[in-house]
Parts: sequence; structure tokens; C-alpha cells
Amino acid sequence: MVSLKALVVDDASFVRDLIKRTVRQRFPMIETTDAPNGRRAQSLMSRTTFDLVLCDWEMPEMSGLELLQWMRQQPQYEKVPFIMITSRGDKGHVVEAVKEGVSEYLGKPFSPEGLSKKIMKVMGRRLQLAAELKASPSSRPVGAFSDTADLLTQKRDGQEPVAKDAGPSPAPQNPLLTPSGANPASRKSSPRAANVAAVRFAESTLKSVVKDISLTEVRVIAKRDQDFPGILDQAVVDIDIGEGAMARLNGYVHQLQAVDKRQDTDFVSVTIRFVDEDPKKLEDLSRFVARFRSGAV
Repeated sequence: MVSLKALVVDDASFVRDLIKRTVRQRFPMIETTDAPNGRRAQSLMSRTTFDLVLCDWEMPEMSGLELLQWMRQQPQYEKVPFIMITSRGDKGHVVEAVKEGVSEYLGKPFSPEGLSKKIMKVMGRRLQLAAELKASPSSRPVGAFSDTADLLTQKRDGQEPVAKDAGPSPAPQNPLLTPSGANPASRKSSPRAANVAAVRFAESTLKSVVKDISLTEVRVIAKRDQDFPGILDQAVVDIDIGEGAMARLNGYVHQLQAVDKRQDTDFVSVTIRFVDEDPKKLEDLSRFVARFRSGAV
């Protein structure tokens, strides 16, 4: 029985589980293995050959970019698809990854549909062939195999199949809570703006104010007239940490609660649990928490 092998690399186990679950549900012909950082991934790749790598950028011990650089120097991995999955979507990072040979770039938080499209784009015909080989040779693929085959072969408006490799996609947009067209890295932070946070989800961005924060979670208050996520939805919290720098913290929705007891309350409290284990991100978060507790923000 033929199957493809994918390696999922991310320092957050919550994110690794999301990726593996999506792959398992939508691409049953792909077997997944995971690693918490680039160093561990490098060790696994030296012992087993993988057909696809889905990797975070910012990780302890060895970053995703360093893993990509090493991977492209190995004969067996020169042309293996590498999808960078990261909360950093600024143009400079995208260009750097493209120069090092990244196959696709997917911004966090991502939807299962978004991840699936990236996988189909870089794997192309190999996915359809694997699905056909694992299905009964006397019948059309059924169930999950049928869904995958349909997605791989469908055409839109007479164009080529969506799985056709068209090169890296444009940089994902990171809708931060800044003036229109402004680059958060180019402006100086101010006490008024420092406790403002943008919480990004796969399909929307929640503009909010930080009410409490620790090294494990943040509680923000947002106006009710916005699109709210569901419990356990993946999130990225963008926090101004001062001097024009922005911390992008990965997490998930732990709690949603009305601020007032009234049914017509105008504000909702959202608690995001952090999942990052990257020391640099934890250091940035520690500095912000200290400033927040001291009243400096």
C-alpha cells in the first residue's frame, strides 16, 4: 500500500495537532510525523525520507529558515516541497524564504481549507496518484479519497486544475491594528497604543484592548459589533512591545464571556491561551507583562 510521508515541525504542540488533524482528515494517503523544532526535524529527516515538510519559522534550537537552508543542501531534499507556516507575513521574510527555496508560505492563523489548498498546490499529481492507488482499482475513489480527487481535478472557469504548481503565492496579509497603510515597525509606540492588541483568526481580525495578561494567557475586551471566533479557534495576538516592535503570539480561544450581565452588553471578554515555547517570544512577552503590571502601558 503506497502512502506519502509528511513532517510537521512547530514548537507549539497545539499547532502541530491542528496541522496533523487537517492532513489526516483531508489527505488520508499522507502519513504524518511531527517534531518540536528544526533540530529534531533534521534528525528525523536524516533517518527517514519525507515527501512534504510543513514547518514553522520561529522555533528554539533551529528555526524553520535554518532547516530549509540545510534541507536544500541535501540531494534527497533538493526538490521536496517545503511549506512555511508562520505568523510573520511581512514582505522581507517572504522574500528571504523564497530565496532559500521555500515552496509555499502560509500565514497563521490558518483555516483547514487554506492549508489544504497549499498542500494540493505543492504536491499536485502525486496526491491524486496516491489516492487512486490506495482506492479500489475497479471503482472510483470513495469517501475522503473521492473528495481529495475531486479537489485535485476540478477546474474553475476553464483554467488549469487548482493543484497545478504556479509558484509561491503572494505574501499573506497581516491586518494589524494600525492606521490604514501604516507599517507597525515604522512608527514609534506610545502609552496610549501599547495596550491595544489585534487578535487575528483565520477569517477575521478582532480589534481589542488588553485588560489582563500573563505568560500563559491574555484577556482582551472587544466591541460586540465585530466577528467573534469560536472556543478553541486558533489565534495570533499582535502586541506592541515598544520601540516600533511587534510581538506575534500564537494561541487559541479559551473563553468568551459577556463583560456585563445584561443581554444587550456592548463588550465581550476574550481569553487567549498562549502556546508558544520559543524563548525569544517568551522574553518579549515577559517585558510586556512587566510594563503592563507596572502601569507603564
